[in-house]
Amino acid sequence: MIDFRIYLHSFFSAVAKGEVDIYNEFSIQHEFGCYLRSKLDSTFKIQFERPVSFFNLNKSDFVKKEIDISIFTSDLSKKYAIELKFPRNGNGKFPETMFDSCRDISFLEQLRDRGFTQCNFVIVTDEPGFYKQVSEKIGIYQYFRAGVPIHGSIQKPTGAKDNTLNINGSYPIIWNNVTERIKYAIVEID
Repeated sequence: MIDFRIYLHSFFSAVAKGEVDIYNEFSIQHEFGCYLRSKLDSTFKIQFERPVSFFNLNKSDFVKKEIDISIFTSDLSKKYAIELKFPRNGNGKFPETMFDSCRDISFLEQLRDRGFTQCNFVIVTDEPGFYKQVSEKIGIYQYFRAGVPIHGSIQKPTGAKDNTLNINGSYPIIWNNVTERIKYAIVEID
């Protein structure tokens, strides 16, 4: 099994040294995908935004329809999925993006339950409101700011509040530094 945490930490080290530029979610997808192609052997294909139907899965069974980064062998005996989020400074959509992150984790649990070898969620941000422990440490904020593991029933925090996710595992968000301002966290879906 591939330990993507090693590759991700190494990738973000290259970002910290200025060897790789990241500026939006697509740039992380592209740059990390290219990085993986240079590190993994040629038996693995690395593809972006691959529909779940490619893996003979029914898209109506999933909370999302496409995988940000798919890594797999030609015979599909080994399948890995990585979901990414990169909320930027000034966006201000904290609760919505936090809920979308939980949706990514739920999606990865669904993929794992349907035969994926390993799944990882990665969040990168330069917005202190995602990782800095400020006054709001309840509701969805507690998972990102106060170290409470993402688990159980999570309700959409804004609007009609008509969407609820169920997270079976327990996944703490542990922030790592890229730079003083940019942080990232890796969640391995087990």
